[in-house]
Amino acid sequence: MPSILVYIAAALAEIAGCFAFWAWLRMDKSMLWLIPGAGSLLLFAWLLTLVDAAAAGRAYAAYGGVYISSALLWLWLVEGVRPDRWDMTGVALSLVGAGIILFGPHRA
Repeated sequence: MPSILVYIAAALAEIAGCFAFWAWLRMDKSMLWLIPGAGSLLLFAWLLTLVDAAAAGRAYAAYGGVYISSALLWLWLVEGVRPDRWDMTGVALSLVGAGIILFGPHRA
């Protein structure tokens, strides 16, 4: 699976898992929300191991840009809050940074 697809799947799993904990603690949802939340976070961690990278830190750093993008998409689609120009500027900068980290000519 190409890295970008792994990153997108990992971001969705991480955000869904964290949102389950948020819903339990901040939205007074049932403690049962923690079960799928924990499962989503385990899935997130496993998915990041599938990224073809020589170093885990580089894979995680590049993932950050995808995570930021996915979090703002979640904000808009799930929480109903439309990102503003500052959110979009931050997303653009983070994706440029992630691309440099992921595709830059690294020494071994």
